[in-house]
Amino acid sequence: MEPRMTDISSTAPIRSEDMTRVGVIYALYLLGWISGGVTTLVGLVMAYVSRSAAGPRAESHLTFQIRTIWVSAGWALLGAILIAIGFPLSFVLIGLPILHLGMAILALLGFLFVIRCCAGIIYLTRNEYYPRPRSWFF
Repeated sequence: MEPRMTDISSTAPIRSEDMTRVGVIYALYLLGWISGGVTTLVGLVMAYVSRSAAGPRAESHLTFQIRTIWVSAGWALLGAILIAIGFPLSFVLIGLPILHLGMAILALLGFLFVIRCCAGIIYLTRNEYYPRPRSWFF
């Protein structure tokens, strides 16, 4: 009897995960600096859509990518609120520290975003899982 196409034999090659989409999402995130965030949003949608059908290695990267956006959005909101409070108060000099804190948070956030994307790309090129996809930093 000849084996059917749906039978899985022990000698069948293991299907490798397609990690190209994960790399494209990292590139879209980094291109968000040029596009004003449009490609970052496209990458976020792609990550959400791709995560359900991803293998375990790709899923670790996709979870990390989604979390990168939401952690960044939280810090960006905090920085924007501090700037919005500090700017009007800066006219009486009491708001200068608040204004500078908000600006520092946004500057550090940009640096953190790029580092997170580069760290993900490094693990991707090594063909490894992202070790801590739910981390706040790296």
